[in-house]
Amino acid sequence: MRNPTSLVAFSLALIISLATPTAPMAEDAKEAWDALAKGGHIALIRHGNAPPGFGGDPPGFRLDDCKTQRNLDEIGRQQARALGEAFRRHGVRVDRILSSPVCRCMDTAELMAVGEVEKSMALLPDRGEPRVRLQKLKAIVSGWRGPGTLVLVTHGFTISPLLRTYLEQAETLVLKPGTASEAVADIVGRIPTPQ
Repeated sequence: MRNPTSLVAFSLALIISLATPTAPMAEDAKEAWDALAKGGHIALIRHGNAPPGFGGDPPGFRLDDCKTQRNLDEIGRQQARALGEAFRRHGVRVDRILSSPVCRCMDTAELMAVGEVEKSMALLPDRGEPRVRLQKLKAIVSGWRGPGTLVLVTHGFTISPLLRTYLEQAETLVLKPGTASEAVADIVGRIPTPQ
């Protein structure tokens, strides 16, 4: 039987190492910002903080009425403004910004203030079969060539089936589309949620 003290120490060290930001994370974010500034890439952003966070919208949700939806709180609005400021600070040229028509996504995109926001149904979660929205989103991502950056503001339930990854609210995933691989796009890096 293993020594319980060493097992506890190992478990604690593992938890601390997973919870502590490391240099590779900062390097990953730097590489992501550099790619966006270069152009021809995609910034895939999950909407800002919208309590309760996970679990969708309340009963009675209507796409045309923000009062029936889960919306950004003040933290989410600050995150959106901080994202826009970071885009400007890093010299990112935004050629197009598409958003899910859900209010928390539209508000995130508009508060970033990096360009005129277009609504896109392709950025809504696609739970039906066949996944028509997902196929449209894949075409948007794989077909982007720039010259500047394409910004997509969407939901966790849209990102997961597209790239088999999960983003925190207001986290950004930087993609390089149209590579030689069979994937829709290659992940260049992640930009953490603004603090």
